[in-house]
Amino acid sequence: MSENANTDAGTAPVIPYLCVHDAAAAIDHYREALGAAEVGPRFVDSGGRVGHAEIRIGDALIMLSDEYPDLGVVSPHTLGNTSCALVLYVPDVDAVASQAVAAGMTMERPVEDQFHGARSGTFRDPFGHRWMIMTQVREVPASDIEAAAQEFSRS
Repeated sequence: MSENANTDAGTAPVIPYLCVHDAAAAIDHYREALGAAEVGPRFVDSGGRVGHAEIRIGDALIMLSDEYPDLGVVSPHTLGNTSCALVLYVPDVDAVASQAVAAGMTMERPVEDQFHGARSGTFRDPFGHRWMIMTQVREVPASDIEAAAQEFSRS
């Protein structure tokens, strides 16, 4: 792989592609909750399902579509859970967390200072995706993180 594996759109080499139950509503929700902007054209099939759309939150590009169960593309709504979290770094985690909850996200873990130097909280969007929203508030030496992680695992 080349040293610069970015796409020609100038995005990161790994882009999340979310499947959501009701992609049009999800785009509106992410706009309200996280300040997302829809970028590029939205492709809608003859049945009205969103086959592809793209949003940008800060510098992060996220692709999304509606469910296509016949292709094995299903959402947390259908699965009953999600296996991953999206980590979103923002300048002010407390403000974004308040905005996210006001827009309908559920707080799973409140915003708190973490041993690794971030202030973060975990939220679930109405479409079943988990978001870890954080702001780096201080730099922590690797040795301190290692010791704190060991202490955390003992508790």
